[in-house]
Amino acid sequence: MKAEYDLTKMKSRRNPYARRLKKQITLRLDPDVIEYFKQKSEENGIPYQTLINLYLQDCRATHRDLKMTWSS
Repeated sequence: MKAEYDLTKMKSRRNPYARRLKKQITLRLDPDVIEYFKQKSEENGIPYQTLINLYLQDCRATHRDLKMTWSS
């Protein structure tokens, strides 16, 4: 194996699987919700968007249902 490789001649290309990994969406969240996850992200050293994704994955995995009551 060479000690160094010349990568300047290498042709770059996009990862064909990158789009399958995650999907970008627009999601409107209350400022206090964003602040909560940003605080938690600083405590845990995880980016807040990743933390939100992990939380939603956990809700899906545990089949957690929302407990909502509507006032009449």
